[in-house]
Amino acid sequence: MKRPGSDFVPVVGLVAGATFGIGGTFVASDPLRQVFWLVDGLGVIVAAALLAVRFLRSGDDTVAAGFLVFALGESLLVSGTAAGLEASVPSFGGGVALWAAGLLLISIPGRLAGWVRGAGVVAALLFAVVAARIFSGERLLPTSQPLPFFAYPFVVLTFLGWIVTILKER
Repeated sequence: MKRPGSDFVPVVGLVAGATFGIGGTFVASDPLRQVFWLVDGLGVIVAAALLAVRFLRSGDDTVAAGFLVFALGESLLVSGTAAGLEASVPSFGGGVALWAAGLLLISIPGRLAGWVRGAGVVAALLFAVVAARIFSGERLLPTSQPLPFFAYPFVVLTFLGWIVTILKER
């Protein structure tokens, strides 16, 4: 049985993640960027954990596992945030590798709308490239361009799709 307002927390978490995540990439101040990314990370972790429970209860085990893997990736990103851009590269590489895996687990099954799945697969592939480059020795910062900078809009579009899915299922 669904409780009233049970959709509120994951929606707020995803909105906070999208807003503060993208916002943090444009902030010049290191301490302010770190606070933005902390709020982003906490919102996404809570939302992904709740979505994992939601999809597990509905019998969509692969999608549920994807949200858990995505939350684990986000936790690695948060763990490196306070260290600053340069020092966060190892945890960033691990985090975006888990993001890529989680996004594929969420997006490949036919559970979500096609456009949401498409955005998720594109984001997953772009973040897999970022992770591969970092693990092969390249020092890609979380704010580097073109990647990962231009991968973020695809993950935000995916978040929007998750929000639309939550609201449509009410």
